Amino acid sequence: MYAHFPIKGVVYPTESETIAAFNNGSALAETAGSLLRRRAVSFADKPFLISGKGILSYAEFDTKTEIIAAALLRMGLQPGDRAIFQMGTIEEALSALFGCYKAGIIPVCTLPQHREHEISTMIALTKPRAYFVQSDFSSSFDLPAFATQMAKRYGHIESVIPTGNANGCISDLSGWIDYPTAKSIVEDIKISPCDVLTFQLSGGSTGVPKIIPRFHGEYLAQAGSMVGRHRLSQSEIAIWPLPLIHNAAMVLMVFPILLAGGTLVLQRRFDRDAFLDAIKAHKVTYAGSIGPIAQSLLDDPHSSKRDLASMRMFFVLDRADAIERHLAVPTTNLYGITEGLLMTGAPEDTEKLRLHSTGYPTGPNDEVRVLHLDGEKAVGEGMEGELCFRGPHMIRGYFDAPELNAGTFTKGGLFRTGDLVRWNRIDGKVSYTFLGRLKDNISRGGEKFAAEEVERKIVEHPSILDAKVIAMPDRLLGEKACAFVIVRKGYLCPHVDELGRFLTDYGLARYKHPERIEIVDAFPVTRVGKVDKAEMRNEIARRIQLESGALEVQEGI
Repeated sequence: MYAHFPIKGVVYPTESETIAAFNNGSALAETAGSLLRRRAVSFADKPFLISGKGILSYAEFDTKTEIIAAALLRMGLQPGDRAIFQMGTIEEALSALFGCYKAGIIPVCTLPQHREHEISTMIALTKPRAYFVQSDFSSSFDLPAFATQMAKRYGHIESVIPTGNANGCISDLSGWIDYPTAKSIVEDIKISPCDVLTFQLSGGSTGVPKIIPRFHGEYLAQAGSMVGRHRLSQSEIAIWPLPLIHNAAMVLMVFPILLAGGTLVLQRRFDRDAFLDAIKAHKVTYAGSIGPIAQSLLDDPHSSKRDLASMRMFFVLDRADAIERHLAVPTTNLYGITEGLLMTGAPEDTEKLRLHSTGYPTGPNDEVRVLHLDGEKAVGEGMEGELCFRGPHMIRGYFDAPELNAGTFTKGGLFRTGDLVRWNRIDGKVSYTFLGRLKDNISRGGEKFAAEEVERKIVEHPSILDAKVIAMPDRLLGEKACAFVIVRKGYLCPHVDELGRFLTDYGLARYKHPERIEIVDAFPVTRVGKVDKAEMRNEIARRIQLESGALEVQEGI
């Protein structure tokens, strides 16, 4: 097999890698569109999607997305074209995504929180011809107006397609063409399982968005590995209240549920009571936390008293033991990286493996190594090192980034994750435990961004001579950004809100803003004279503990 609509700047697997992946089941001879059509035949009247707009059956969702796909093609878009997405967790977003998948149009999966700094960079990289945007995502920021502004600046964006009821909106597209006509239009587009399905984003340590091409066949197969590992079935009812365009939503929820023939409940945003109410109302069996959900549930002593009898399994990034103990729901840890690796436990695994490690690769053909930090030699059992891997789902390179790609892989062709792990053999299975990140990233509620990117903007403030941004611990979100700043002589340091407004004016997404500022005369340094961010992270963690009363402070210390 080969790509029918190759895209310049995408690094494709070799012919031998492609053949091997299809032969060993690491890629499916399927596209997202063909999968949905088959499921619509098998489960025509079964609910596929439950959202604030109601229920869509498999057949209804298939019909709607077929018409959207045909409408996009009628508008002049072509397979291989790109489309920016700035949308939240709503039915229209998923319908537009699958409309693009069926038409061969590549979604560029940004976040609705992204602003000019991020969006302009991604537009310049991907050169999209369309821009999907959610009209009612925020009452404080006009996303359609912003999208229109970006479209005027970049002439190749020909269509801004919002939610709502205006002409040319997503719901309008779904009524443009009758279904038989739409089907005949889309049938003429022969998409290959080797074609690009989506452009996902990696937060990265450079501050420049790294664009990750994922392909129809291999992406579906990786989602299928989650079906197998977590034993998903036709009776599965899953819930997702987190970002929908995110890789996590697609490979952990949307495609696994579609493959299994289950039902997916979407919530626009996470609210603890609404989340727990929905589990009871819809008899949800499967849920997960990539971000604040787990901690919010742990913070509420009443969560454990809610009706969770239907729940079969819960996955989290860490602290599976605490969630299982608190909710009395079988839980497992999980690790995922958009560049192509998933690791987690299975329901039948022992508590030691599920609760006290990150699990093991879901793909039977994934090769994982833990390498010494000062070389490429593998570490022994129980030792720490950098998690590296290769396999059929591993990207062969970021989109249109040859210089970046040169430092992404080891000499042996393993992808460097920049994550610190330890490996142990548990119950005869080689399992891994996530310990932290080696790269200078911050993960706020699961959304990663580069500290350097924020630092470059902060030092543009007239009062600030220099700045270093580090991750500070947060009970709910895991991490938030904290800025250590050196103030110019004779100037006053801006407070958090003032700095936030300054960064907003520079087009930086709000979730990247420092939420605490520490004024220092100089930054701590290591023995070799480098800025010691580890010491700053330790210091802010200690201060937060002191402020919360978690440490007993002895007099005179």
